Amino acid sequence: MLQAPHAAELRDHPNREGAERDTVAARLLRAIRPNGSSSTLLRRLGWALLALAIVFPWLGGSFFTRLAIEALLLACVALSVDILLGYAGLLSLGQAAYFGLAAYIAALMYLHVTSSFWLVLLTVVVSVGLFSFVLGAVAIRAKGVYFALITFGAAEILSKVTHNTRAIGGSDGLIGIPIPTIALFPGFEIGLTNNLVFYYVVLGVICLIYVGTRRILNSGFGSVLRAIRDNADRVPYLGYNPFWYKLAAYVLAAEIAAFGGLIYPMLRGFVAPHLFGFEVSTKAVVMSLVGGVGTLIGPLMGSVIITFLESMIGSYTERHLLVLGVIFIVFVMFLPDGLCGLVQRTFRRKAGP
Repeated sequence: MLQAPHAAELRDHPNREGAERDTVAARLLRAIRPNGSSSTLLRRLGWALLALAIVFPWLGGSFFTRLAIEALLLACVALSVDILLGYAGLLSLGQAAYFGLAAYIAALMYLHVTSSFWLVLLTVVVSVGLFSFVLGAVAIRAKGVYFALITFGAAEILSKVTHNTRAIGGSDGLIGIPIPTIALFPGFEIGLTNNLVFYYVVLGVICLIYVGTRRILNSGFGSVLRAIRDNADRVPYLGYNPFWYKLAAYVLAAEIAAFGGLIYPMLRGFVAPHLFGFEVSTKAVVMSLVGGVGTLIGPLMGSVIITFLESMIGSYTERHLLVLGVIFIVFVMFLPDGLCGLVQRTFRRKAGP
């Protein structure tokens, strides 16, 4: 049964020998405890980015506002990658599977079943939860590169199925998806046809997802995940089953990626098989790496940077993927901790003297 530990439980694990407690529990706790100054710095960075995001629509035009909405939706996929890679040590190359699955479910329901946003949301959450639970239970039993290959293969299978199924549009996808209104309570509805309203609704939900995810990962559940990432072989000796914690993290990451897919049809008005593609999954990994793996705020920042950079480069050349590849190599070689790590090191050097 999955149980979340308290910090005291990890610190005061019942070993009688003081040295033994230091080598297992105490060292494990030091490894998973975040640095206070770093957390404070990232919190300030987050508030600054939020302030910029709030005023951004008034600085740019309609095109950049919609581009920013797309960046926020892709940030959900990047955030899901960061949960798995930065906290559980699992590299997934198939998070686009949940982005695309949610997009297709939402599109099909809006076109053929209902215009209720809440019913569509419930269907997406349940469907993605069941699919990710089954796939995760299989993939997590594999180790290292095999986990990445299984997740990649699942996304490619979904892509080929949608590409070859004419009933759901085939290679052309689905077009003409209506934009629903969101009924918050009787007599009050939010229409998403206005770009500003659409932007601030998405921004608000992303903030809630970020805060909720951070609270979950700052709890005992997140502590066990970081312990699994650092040394999965020792965690069972503390009384925790790594499989269930990794599976819970996988389902959580899938649901977050699915939110981006849920909203995407409202933004573009169509869905296509490329939403399951390797490009989306790889781009999410690059976004997480550019911002800073294991920071949560980094993937959000990296998503905005990569999305806008890709748009600008795409206006000059069609080889924007080559540029993304170069960016990936540069960050892997010279900035493996991303822009958040660079900011932290810069402020530490300034504060050092």
